Amino acid sequence: MKGVIPAAGKGTRMEPFTNAYPKELLPVGEKAVIHHAIEDMKEAGITDICIVVGWKQHAIIDYLGSGEQYGVQLTYVVQDERDGLAGAVKSAEHYIKDEPFAVVLGDNYVDDKEAMKDLVDFHIDNQMDATIGTFRPEDVSSYGVIDPGDENLVEGMVEKPDPEDAPSDIAISGMYVFNPEIFDAIEKIGKGKGGEYQLTDAIDEMRKEGKRVGYSDITGTRIDVGTPERLRKANRQMDLRE
Repeated sequence: MKGVIPAAGKGTRMEPFTNAYPKELLPVGEKAVIHHAIEDMKEAGITDICIVVGWKQHAIIDYLGSGEQYGVQLTYVVQDERDGLAGAVKSAEHYIKDEPFAVVLGDNYVDDKEAMKDLVDFHIDNQMDATIGTFRPEDVSSYGVIDPGDENLVEGMVEKPDPEDAPSDIAISGMYVFNPEIFDAIEKIGKGKGGEYQLTDAIDEMRKEGKRVGYSDITGTRIDVGTPERLRKANRQMDLRE
């Protein structure tokens, strides 16, 4: 199985820091947060990884290089237009071709390194077409939120709902496993919330077409470093784990 790490966003909520370098290079402990994402993949046995770059792409490429020092092989794909997470995943289609693949966002810090492995195992064992790693934040309004059904199947999802409109308290973590049918689904969606192509819309398109879309809570603590407060929280969590 191959992996995809989207790392093309500008990170406007972390300005002025991200005026100089991408948010994926912000430090959690002694490593850039994207380094932790690569470790998540490696722990799941995924060593062939595509990094989708855009904003300040050369900084990420200079930092990560070929991936040899991390025990992985890295390939880089440029997302020329920052048009949403679905667009970032779609840009890796020629690299993935026709096999299942895992996705973890490049600004995601998860303190349990078995989380991606568990998600891959769930996807395979339950013969899913798409699997969403989920978690339960205090405030769901910053995340995609699923409508859970029986047997860990997803009945629907909403991108960044107001808390009173959320179908549950189960949010999308930024970890996924997909069969290649996700690329066809991305082709069919239009721009959604925020004027971007939302990955949640593409996943929901798969569900509407009768594909098996499941969810599984990831283990450990998950934090994206999209704001200064969350970056501090990730570093505190890192300290607690050491």
